[in-house]
Amino acid sequence: MYIPKYFEEANIEVLHELVRTHPLATLVTMSSHGLNANHIPMYLVQETSEYGILRGHVARANPVWRDLVSEVEALVIFQGADTYISPSWYQTKQERGEVVPTWDYVTVHAYGPLRVVDDVVWLRELLKNLTTQHEAPLAEPWSIADAPREYIDKMMTAIIGIEIVIRKIHGKWKVSQNQPAQNQESIVVGLQEQNTGATVAMAQLVEQAGKK
Repeated sequence: MYIPKYFEEANIEVLHELVRTHPLATLVTMSSHGLNANHIPMYLVQETSEYGILRGHVARANPVWRDLVSEVEALVIFQGADTYISPSWYQTKQERGEVVPTWDYVTVHAYGPLRVVDDVVWLRELLKNLTTQHEAPLAEPWSIADAPREYIDKMMTAIIGIEIVIRKIHGKWKVSQNQPAQNQESIVVGLQEQNTGATVAMAQLVEQAGKK
C-alpha cells in the first residue's frame, strides 16, 4: 500500500480501534490458482503478540484453508470510513480554481502467516467472543447458550478456525491532512451538510486531523 508520510498512521491503538469497529475484513491469500480474496469478520486479541492476533472462521467447504501457498503471508484489509470529497467545498477554489476531486478514507493492512485451527474448544471460544462483541450494543443480546447445545455442535462441524499472528501492520488515514486549514474547515462543513453516516464520520476524522 502506498502511504505518503502525511497519511501514515502508526499508533497501534488507533489501528486496533479501527479493526475492532470495522471487523469485516478482506482476507487475501495466495492459492495454487493465484490470489484469493474472502470477506470474513475477524476478532482481535492482543495477548503476547506485539501487533495482535486475528482470529476468525470460514466454511469447511471454502477452499481457502486447504489451498494455501505456505511461504506467502496473508494480507488482511480493514476498511473504515470513506467518502468522495468535492472540490467545490475548498475555500481556495474561490481564489485560484486550481482544485480537483479526491476520495478520503481510512484503512488498516495487517500481514502474517495464516494458521488453520481445527479444534472445537478453540472454535467455541471464538464464537462466544465474536457474538459477545457484536451483540453487546443490542437491548437483548443473544448468546450461544440461547441455542440448543446439539444444534450449535452440529453447526460447528461446518466451519473451521483460522488465526493470523500479525507480523506487520500499516495504517493509512487519508483525511485531507494535505489541505490548508481553511480547506479542511470547509470540507468538514461540506461533509456535515451531506448528513450521511459516511460523511459525518469522515467530517469527524478531518476535524481531528486538523487539530493535530
